[in-house]
Amino acid sequence: MSKPLSRDAVKLAAMATMACNHFALALMPYATLWREVLVDIGYFTAVTMCYFLVEGYRYTRSRKAYALRLLGFGVVAQPIYLAALGVNQLNMLFTLFFCFLLIWAMDAFAGRWYRYPVAAALVLVTAWCDWPVLAAGFTLLFVVCGPLGRRWTGACFVMAAALFFAFNYTNYAAVGWEPAAAACHAGWSCVGILAAGAVILFLYNGKRSAFGLRHPRLSKYFFYAFYPGHLALLAVARLVLMH
Repeated sequence: MSKPLSRDAVKLAAMATMACNHFALALMPYATLWREVLVDIGYFTAVTMCYFLVEGYRYTRSRKAYALRLLGFGVVAQPIYLAALGVNQLNMLFTLFFCFLLIWAMDAFAGRWYRYPVAAALVLVTAWCDWPVLAAGFTLLFVVCGPLGRRWTGACFVMAAALFFAFNYTNYAAVGWEPAAAACHAGWSCVGILAAGAVILFLYNGKRSAFGLRHPRLSKYFFYAFYPGHLALLAVARLVLMH
């Protein structure tokens, strides 16, 4: 049976789940059920973007242009990101920029003694970004294990979910949650990552376009522009509701 989803279709799903996450974080009351549900749905996005970042590195015509697009849109999105979500960190496009540099360094410095110190430094830089350290960890998983085949790609998503579980469980425990409650909430937070793995493994066909996004440049820039665009709408909504 043929797989129905192209790269753009999976990216559209990732954009939709990210919008759910950001909507909940920006506009919904803390500690409500639907806020938690929408936030957890959004965890589909980061690991999917890391997967496509590694794939994009292999196929891009210009790695320099790819990196500069991530950086440029990250700079544009930063004040909007701060206004929409009210968090003191760099946005996800900066995270993906450093992750792209990480892939590049692992490739360019293969066999050199400084390969791993440079990689470690780039991982640490993401500590000031959205998805701190974790996104870089996901990226490394796909760099190392992805080329080994389908089973290893599935293992990457399982390991990514395990890392996220450990991260969330530690955070919940640190603020005094009971172990069972911490484990339950940390477990539910991993569903989006596992769903992303299922979509990539069983539904993604490796082709480029769907849903009318058939021009490569239109498709490319739509996904970059969506990030600051949807955050701008949330920032305006947040400003209106606060007044």
